[in-house]
Amino acid sequence: MSSPLRAKKGKPHLSRDNQQWFFDWMVKETGKPFHFQPDGRGRLPRSVRSHDMIAKHMGLVGKKTERLAQAEFSAGHPETAMELYYQASLQYIDAQHVVFETGDEKKFLHSAALRCFDKVRALAPYRIEHVDIPWNGTIVSGNLHLASGAGPKPLIFYVPGCDQTKEAWPHPYYNQALQRGMHVFSFDGPGQGESNLRGIRLTDDNYEKAAAAAIDYLRQRPEVDAKKIGVYSLSFGSFWGMRIAATNPHVAATAAPWASFVDKYYLMTEESPRYKQLFAYLTQSTTEAELDAVVAKMTMEGMMEKITCPTLVVTGEYDPRAPIDEVYRLFDQMKAPAELWVLPDQHHNGSVTQKGPSAVWEADIHSFVCDWLRERFNGVPVKHPGKALWLEPAGAGPNAPEVSYKRRWFD
Repeated sequence: MSSPLRAKKGKPHLSRDNQQWFFDWMVKETGKPFHFQPDGRGRLPRSVRSHDMIAKHMGLVGKKTERLAQAEFSAGHPETAMELYYQASLQYIDAQHVVFETGDEKKFLHSAALRCFDKVRALAPYRIEHVDIPWNGTIVSGNLHLASGAGPKPLIFYVPGCDQTKEAWPHPYYNQALQRGMHVFSFDGPGQGESNLRGIRLTDDNYEKAAAAAIDYLRQRPEVDAKKIGVYSLSFGSFWGMRIAATNPHVAATAAPWASFVDKYYLMTEESPRYKQLFAYLTQSTTEAELDAVVAKMTMEGMMEKITCPTLVVTGEYDPRAPIDEVYRLFDQMKAPAELWVLPDQHHNGSVTQKGPSAVWEADIHSFVCDWLRERFNGVPVKHPGKALWLEPAGAGPNAPEVSYKRRWFD
């Protein structure tokens, strides 16, 4: 049949919506709205039986955690309260991400996330500033995590994925950048967090333009070493991060784990239906044809060779949204000193430690990336320029004395 006579509230009807019955079953059975490949149940509560139920039931989980935080703070336990407020903020973020309309429910859940993170900032063991930056007649925002000590320090400009907001990293009790003497600026660019609530429409190239305004601001901060700003971009953020590196001369180094900068066909058509539904909202498209036209221009073709700073790319061998041959093809276009870490038998959200997404205290992708960026800031040359490192599960990782240079399991 053709599309319904009345469009779904807040979004156009998409051809992928025809799969909603199966998508709902996957959500119920796996506890995940995407990234179904890893074993184990996701973090959605058992009460979630369909995608439409996620916002309410994750929101209720967030409310419970927020009440715990309030009680612990009142009991004189600020450290426990801060951790619980941080957890509640992330739960509210998960809840609001599945609402594809900027209405009362979206505003309620997102304001709850910000409310809890304001408590985190007040109770954190170091200074976290909420920063508003004028851009293009509106405002974009970020959280600036400031390392202690005198003098300007390097800064990591963190670009979250399309399912994240600036509150997601770093954890104030386990901030990998601050441990290494570096500031972090976590950004809500177009398509993320506060930008969505302000009605900023995501286009094919406005993310890097908004980021440029933020970087210009950060370069003027006395705490920041303006010559040592590195971009760390995760998941779909890797597309935005690589474009920032290609267009901004002030980027000293860039790291892009869980590479998602290839042809968007794979994310929009072969991955979870969630993503095309999400991007219809982020781009404020009124028809599927309009959405397809915007997404078709989201490309790194002709951009890879424009990156001049040292670059790290990390990808899973079987990431469904980033086929390995496509990653190789784009990586080979680079002229900058760059290395590629391939994680055998892994999908999206891959881990150097082969554990998948880990607890915050385990050495994982954040720690490895922060080490890699710190070395670049210190002038250490890229160790394996132009090479793909095959990180065998039984090996000692990318910094071992001997690594495997290969691109296929049978080489």
